[in-house]
Order: sequence, then C-alpha cells, then structure tokens
Amino acid sequence: MSGPGNKRPPLVADKRYAAKPAAKKKAAPAKKTAKPAARRKATPRKAKPRGFVSWLLTPFRWLFRLIWAFTWRIGLVVSLIVAGFSFYFASQMPAMTDLIDGRARGSVTITDLRGDVFAWRGDQFGGMVTTQTVSPHLHNAVVATEDKRFYRHFGLSPRGIASAVRINLSEGRGPLSGNGGSTITQQTAKLLCLGVPFDANRWETEAAYEADCRRGSLWRKAREAMFSVGMEIAYSKEEILTIYLNRAYLGAGSRGFEAAAQRYFGISAAEVSPAQAAMLAGLLTAPSANAPTRSLERAQNRAATVIGLMEDQSYLTAAQARDALTNPATLSDAARASSGGFFADWVMDSGPSFFTNNTTEDVIIRSTLDQRIQTAAEDALISVFENDVREGSEAQAAIVVMSADGAVRAMVGGRNISATGAFNRATQALRQTGSAFKPFIYAAALDLGWSPYDMIDDAPTCWTRRGSPQWCPENYDREFKGPVTMVQALAESRNIPAILISESVGRELVRNVAAGFGIDGDLAAGPALALGVSESTLLEMTGAFAGILNGGSEVTPYGLTDLRFMGDNTTLMDAQGAGIGERIIREDAARQLTWMMTKVVEEGTGRRARIEGWDIAGKSGTTQGSRDAWFIGFTGDYVTGVWMGYDDNSRLTGVTGGGLPATIWRETMVRVLDGMQPTPLPMTIPQRPATAGILESQGGEVLDQAILNLLDNIMSGGTN
Repeated sequence: MSGPGNKRPPLVADKRYAAKPAAKKKAAPAKKTAKPAARRKATPRKAKPRGFVSWLLTPFRWLFRLIWAFTWRIGLVVSLIVAGFSFYFASQMPAMTDLIDGRARGSVTITDLRGDVFAWRGDQFGGMVTTQTVSPHLHNAVVATEDKRFYRHFGLSPRGIASAVRINLSEGRGPLSGNGGSTITQQTAKLLCLGVPFDANRWETEAAYEADCRRGSLWRKAREAMFSVGMEIAYSKEEILTIYLNRAYLGAGSRGFEAAAQRYFGISAAEVSPAQAAMLAGLLTAPSANAPTRSLERAQNRAATVIGLMEDQSYLTAAQARDALTNPATLSDAARASSGGFFADWVMDSGPSFFTNNTTEDVIIRSTLDQRIQTAAEDALISVFENDVREGSEAQAAIVVMSADGAVRAMVGGRNISATGAFNRATQALRQTGSAFKPFIYAAALDLGWSPYDMIDDAPTCWTRRGSPQWCPENYDREFKGPVTMVQALAESRNIPAILISESVGRELVRNVAAGFGIDGDLAAGPALALGVSESTLLEMTGAFAGILNGGSEVTPYGLTDLRFMGDNTTLMDAQGAGIGERIIREDAARQLTWMMTKVVEEGTGRRARIEGWDIAGKSGTTQGSRDAWFIGFTGDYVTGVWMGYDDNSRLTGVTGGGLPATIWRETMVRVLDGMQPTPLPMTIPQRPATAGILESQGGEVLDQAILNLLDNIMSGGTN
C-alpha cells in the first residue's frame, strides 16, 4: 500500500499517448502547402492589364501556330512523296555503263589523202572514260567549276539554289530563269532527259529532243530534283560523275571529254594538262560559244577563270596555277587548221545519207583532200580579197583544185573559209559560164579534124531567131578583126568566131561534147549556146577542163576514196565509178586544144595567170552584164577553177575573168607549186598549113568550101 506521500497523479487523456505532441510538430509543414496559400501563388489576381501591342499580336500568334501546324504536316507529306518518287526512280535506273553513250546518231571522221584527220561531223564519242582514267586535273577542274560541294550533298544543294534565285532576282529575271544552281547530279539528270529516251516518232531531231529536255517548268524542276535524288540512291558519286564526263556536250560535235580532248588537242582525256583541263571544263557553261575552234581567245579567258577556281579550292598550287596561266592551252594542228569545211560538207553529201548525215554508227571516211593545197587555196583567197578588193565589198569567190583524174584536192566555197553547213558556191551555185564554155566548141571542131590555124572571119554578123528580132552579138572589146585563126580567136576570147564555129560543126555536137565532159546543165538551144549563156557549177567546169588535160576523156570529180565503220577494216564504199571515164574527143584533138589554151595565158585574156617557168593552159570567162567572172586553168599536175560574183547576181564592177579570178588562180597555184619541179603539159603544137580557107557568114550560112569538103571527107571515112 502506498502512503499519501507516494500517491501518483491520475492519468488524463492528453498524456496517455506520448507521441501526440510530436505528431503535431510534423503536421506543421503541411500548413505551408495548404490550399489557400497555393492558390494565391498560382493565380495572382493583381496582374497588370494587357497593352495595345499585345492585343495586336494575338491574332498573328494564333495564325503562326496554325501555319506551323499545317506546314509541318504538309512538309511531312511532301517529304514522303519525294522519298517515294526518289526510290521509284532509283529502282528504275539501269546499269551505269548503259548510260555512257547516249547519242541518237553516230559520228563521221574524215581524213585527208594521207590519213590525217581534218574534219568531224555528227556526234563524236571518243570512248568511255571514268573518274579514275581521266587526268586528275580534269576531274578536279570539273568539280571546282560546276559543283564544289559535289561530294557533300545528296543530289541537291539548297545553298546553291538559294544563291541562284538571289542572282536571278537581282538581275531582273524570274527566280527560275537564268542561273539554276544545279549540282552535277542535276546536270547529269538533264543529260539523261530524266530517263526519257529519244523517240524519232515524237521528236523530229535530236536537237528538238534536247530542247524539250531542258524546259524550265516548275513541274520539270520538281521531277528533276526527285530524279537526282534517285540517282544518288542508285549510284555512287564516282559513277554519277563518270556518266557526266561521258555525256556532256563540249562543242564542235564532241560528246564527252574524251572526244573533246581528241577534237581540240589531239590527245586522250587521260593526258590533259591543268591548262587543257581548265579549257575543257570551261566549255560546260557555253560549249558552242566558248569552243576554242570558234574563238581561242574566249576559250582561254574562260580557262583562266577555271584555273582561279581550282587554285582557290586547293586543287592547284600557286606555282601550278601560274604556269597554267602563263602557258594557256592551244589547239592541235588539225583543230587549228579549221580548213576543208566546204570540202567535208561536199563529201558528206556525196555518200549515202545512212552512212553520212544520218548515220547511227561511227564512220570513218578517207578522202582525196590535200591539206597543203587546201591551205594554199584559202590563203590565196584571203590575200586577194584583203589586198585587191575594195573594203566592204560583198563579192564572193570559190576555188576548186583537182588532179587530172578528177580527185579533188582542195575546195573553197566562199570567203568564210571556216564555215560548215554553209552555202557552197563551188558545188551548189549554178552560174552562167560565159566564155569559159568556148573550149568545148573548139574541142568539137578539132575532133572533126579542123586545124588551130583555120581562119574564121571576125566580122559583124546577125542571126535571125524565130519570133524575135535579129540577134547581132558583139565582141567584148566591141571591135571586129576580120579573118583570124582559131588559136587567135580563142586566145582573145572573140565571140563572133566562136558562134561561127559552133554553128558550123552543129550545136548538137557541141552540146554532146560539153555533156560528155561533164557539163550537165540545160544547155541553150540557139546560137547563144557558144557564148556560155547556159549554167553550170564551178566543180563541173573544173572537172570538164580536167578532161582536156587527161587527153579528152570524161572525168567525174570525186572526194571520197574509202568509207568504213570505225574499227572495222571492211570497205563499205569507195570511189568506184568516179575518176576518168570514156573518151569524148580524140587524144590528138585534146592535145592541140591544150596548146591553143596556153596561148590564152601567154598572149590572150589570161596573162595574169602566168607563172615563171611553168606551162599553163586556161580560159577566162565573163558573162553578159559582168555578173560572173571565171578563170579555169591547168598545169601538168593540177586543174584549178576560180569563180567570182555576187550571191544576188549583181554586176561586178571592173571585174573580168582575166582580172581578179586570174589573180586568185595565180596566187593559189604559186603556193601549190612551191618547191615542185615544172611538169610539161601534154600538148601537140600543130604545123601551120600552107593555105587555109576562111570561115565566114552571110545571112547565117557557112560558105567555106574547104571545110565543107573536109566534112564530106570525114563522113566518107577518109579522116579519123
């Protein structure tokens, strides 16, 4: 039991649980996160009122959010579509090697008589090259010039496109007009026409096909972008660049860098120097305008820009760049010559079109051209027009040089000697021949047995023409010399004797002789036939004179000697049927005529054509109204014809066949014969007869009894 002093106080509820006060202390932090306090911090009600600017920007913020929400969804859809099309194009890509040579037509390479190349036609393709086989300088020049980020993009260059749009707009063009900002991949896509092959039924020409491929519509740009990405998926960078190197057009008919290197420098694309590589790469922007065969200076200036780009991008050292600028690329001898264009066009037209102009194969033609003689003819023409023709004259001239068998050695079809595809006045211009026709009248008479010393009365004579007034021709000098020999009449180119002889032997015989020698035009029917009022080409006339030189046989001018596929030794076509043909007049008659024609040069109208130490035979010709002037002559080796006149048939002022044409002839032949030993002409000097009758006319009737007796003798077989 306890006493009163030890009595414990009674327990109360508050003290029954010792942890209670502690629980109250722990609850204290909860008071800090009580709802009223949190509500006051989250939504302060004492916010400042919005300003006027904020109210104005609110619609724009809403519009921006709407546009962004719409744009990223559209962008996603477009990206998926582009990716889908790109993978589709990638799946359709053929093997890279199938895209190397995409020409729709073949090429024609033309060599001279020694086998040296002097002309190209069609689309040249020198063979496949790769990024590994071309010169590293060429590889680097192309990348530096066309697409310096080629190895860092995926077919498209947004930076390049933005820069191109900025330039176009700053120059007042549309955003898609002018600079395109195209990558090499995009350019290759264009060269492939976005995978659309050439179809002759859809496009008339390859040029029309290529123009269609380069249309700049927005849809085509989009398709080009997808095709380019597809190429990047299907091919490696090196394969894309290889296609580009082989398909790019580089001027002068060159497709691909191998063809261009051969065309301009005569070497392979693997051998080009930095200067040559820069010139080739510089052609990509404007291949025709910058072609060195068109303007070497322009091509060199563009190459200098490319060299600067190569140095800036560390493809060339400063020393290499300086050397390339100091020693710019130049053309090979064959490319520099740029001659024989008219001849090459004529040769192309002389063969079947499926082997020449329309060939789908690579063809090589061996021709009769002699580049030394071609250069001589071109230099002579330029020299005479620079020194002897008034400045500003639009007169034209043409030259043909051939051997006695008709093999054409040179041809100039006009004053623009480097022209290709131009009007060829040597082969296409039908012009009146004037007195250049007269040798065929004398050929007919000599073949009948007449003598060069037979006399003809050069006196005023008139001819009656049915339905027309009398025709009373005059001589060029408007004088009449009375009785003259045939040789004098030809040397002085007298009209009356020529007409009298033509009428005497018969116009039909004269026509037959002229046609036999190759003058195929529609020869005049009346007595004016003798004055050369009929039309012919310079090539025909020169070939006809070649017939006189070779002894009186027909000559067919020719320029093609052999045609074959490149790399194949099988001859597909040759000069069979060309050259010397059947005999037209007796050889002795041709030899006497040759002698008579030497007197034209020695004593008559062709004296300007004389060359010291050489026997030369020829004939001048001037048409009525001085609209055409001719000189055609020959040595023992070559026959050369020259024509001069206006394309619009205007009158020549102060020009006759014995004037400027004879001067051009002499300047040509001096260059051709330089260093050669004189070759005697095959001619016969006739004996002068003791007596000779005189051929004269009264009322158009021939009265010379001696000649009538001679004709009777021929008809009875007494004279060969």
